Amino acid sequence: MTYEDEFDGVDEQPVIEVPGAPTRMSAYLARPAAMGDHPVVLVGTELWGVNEDARAVARRVAALGFVAIVPNLYHRTDPDSAEGFPHSDANRTHAFELVARMTRDEVEADLRAAAAHARTYAGAADRTGMLGFSLGGHFAYFAATRLPLAAAAIYYPGWLPTTGTALSRPAPILDDTGAIATHGTRLALFFAERDHVIDAAQVDAVRRALTAAGVRHEVTVHPDAAHAFFFPGYETYDKTAADASWEHVVRLFRDELRVPLT
Repeated sequence: MTYEDEFDGVDEQPVIEVPGAPTRMSAYLARPAAMGDHPVVLVGTELWGVNEDARAVARRVAALGFVAIVPNLYHRTDPDSAEGFPHSDANRTHAFELVARMTRDEVEADLRAAAAHARTYAGAADRTGMLGFSLGGHFAYFAATRLPLAAAAIYYPGWLPTTGTALSRPAPILDDTGAIATHGTRLALFFAERDHVIDAAQVDAVRRALTAAGVRHEVTVHPDAAHAFFFPGYETYDKTAADASWEHVVRLFRDELRVPLT
């Protein structure tokens, strides 16, 4: 079964005004066919932006009864990034250049604007969660330190305990973990045993920080899996890990965003 087989709602491609931003932000939004009290789930993309993988995840989230929105966080620095980037060495380099120009306050403003648009446009509820993959997992962890999220599902998030990459400036995002506890956000984090980006020491550092801060959390390390195990079509796709982690995501959002399983 494909993600599309599970989705019978509607999808849109809004352009959103972000207060203080010089450009409008493109996004991809998927929601259930029936209007109603559907919580918002922000989706943080991999390095490749709002590509078809990200859109497919949004449709899958919408099939569960949520309004899913995938903001294009590159909108300020690359006007041609609305559809994401094909996988290539050149695009990887370009995307990292865009990431290096991001600031924490700008990313926070973009995420808040995306959630507000979902609530206004799609009639979504105030309850908000976030789901992110790789770079998007980095953004989801950051969002949990700034936004009053009910829950965040975070896949193989890079650079949390390090400095100098993505939003880990001037200090690691992990240093702000205490703010997650203040918001009462529940986290589920999914790592891969054979991840070439995130080693066991980094996973342990994340566990220690969450425990010390009193954050409600679950950390799962999927045995024999590699980075980017979630997406079909990737060399590293691991169906066992992808399916098990997704079941966990569904339970997390059902419990914390108060939407029953479908």
